[in-house]
Amino acid sequence: MNSPASIARSGMNAALLRLDAAANNIANQGTPGYRRQSVLQQAQPGGGVDTSIAQAAAPGENLAEDIVQQRIASYSFQANLRVIQTQDHMLGALLDLHA
Repeated sequence: MNSPASIARSGMNAALLRLDAAANNIANQGTPGYRRQSVLQQAQPGGGVDTSIAQAAAPGENLAEDIVQQRIASYSFQANLRVIQTQDHMLGALLDLHA
């Protein structure tokens, strides 16, 4: 099993990849023949997540979906960052108790 910090880091990386894909979709929505990107996530057995980018089969745009994905990515990143901050705080408190 992975540590909470490494699991949270993989979640932060997934959120960044999702944010990048949504931003790329928004930036290229007017490009003829552009195929939207989406992020596929799969849970790892020991904790965390594997991510990959997939291209849509047909060209198209969906601005509303991309904006929603950006918000989801932002909230996911913040939640995973909070996990790391909490673990650091708890570790510091534990070290203070035993010092």
